[in-house]
Amino acid sequence: MRVIVIGGGKIGFYLSKTLMEHGHDPRIIEQNKVVCEHIANNLDISVINGDGSTIEALEAAGTKEAEAVVGVTGKDQNNLIACQLAKQIFHVPKTIARINNPKNGDIMKKLGVDITISSTDNIAKLLEREIDTSKIKQLISLNRGEASISEMQIPEQYKLHGKTLSEIPLPDESVVVSITRNGAFIIPRGNTPILSGDKIIVISNNNVIHDLNRALKLENRE
Repeated sequence: MRVIVIGGGKIGFYLSKTLMEHGHDPRIIEQNKVVCEHIANNLDISVINGDGSTIEALEAAGTKEAEAVVGVTGKDQNNLIACQLAKQIFHVPKTIARINNPKNGDIMKKLGVDITISSTDNIAKLLEREIDTSKIKQLISLNRGEASISEMQIPEQYKLHGKTLSEIPLPDESVVVSITRNGAFIIPRGNTPILSGDKIIVISNNNVIHDLNRALKLENRE
């Protein structure tokens, strides 16, 4: 999955490194040449020296083929413009903007940004869910965003077809609470198998989302 990261500071660097480790194709747009050189020397990814709030820089990064654009610069205005251009000009499905002033959150959403977020830690968690775990759909956020109820669609020709819940090493901080199979609603037990085409509902802490995705063999690269 191609992800364009606007801003090559600590947040942009960390997010790009995490995305690389999970098999994705991040590309960074950064104005500072020294920062660009640092990224290029430490990460084997494309780095564009330019202004991410311009069409030219976004085009040079290959935004037309991107599935997400994440604005993490220190200026809310730049993050907003980058996300707006990505959505309106390049038709990117998902745009995420870091907000340095929480008061700007509602305004940016009204202006077309899909998701706004202020905490650095939450950005990492969000990317884990929204990008790397795209087969997991969050239904309800719990305890101020620390946990959630999520829906997962089990694909056809599922690698773990027929395995029971007790045979799948799910993270301790997650519980499968229901399975929908051919229209039937199932309250699962340890001996309940997971089958191709199932739709499951899980309650979990957000910090184990990637582990849950991996345990269920839902990762995009697999």
